[in-house]
Amino acid sequence: MGDLSKDFSRNEFSCKCGCGLDDVNPALITVLQDLRDWFRQPVTINSGCRCYDHNEAVQKKANPNYIANSSKSQHMLCAAADIVVKGISAGEVSRHLDIQYPNQCGIGSYNSFTHIDVRQRKARW
Repeated sequence: MGDLSKDFSRNEFSCKCGCGLDDVNPALITVLQDLRDWFRQPVTINSGCRCYDHNEAVQKKANPNYIANSSKSQHMLCAAADIVVKGISAGEVSRHLDIQYPNQCGIGSYNSFTHIDVRQRKARW
């Protein structure tokens, strides 16, 4: 039982650096709860809210050529999550999200996880 929805709790979205940032966008919770209900499987939040410093560290680790202070990550707005749906491939998750939100949201499909954010315009990678 969650405190944000029937399956999600605020602490799942807290910045991993321990700073306490956890002001997750309610629209993101709606998308994730819909996803959980559709697949009828748990959704693990690998990364949710990120403060500036933690986001910079994540960006630098993922891309050695990252230019400091250049990120426009939706994670810093608490409007994004990197997720895994139990037993469902990242490709299948991203395809489902693309069908559900064809003209909005940011959706990124990676080998081991899916990125979803609730920006108003469409972005895919």
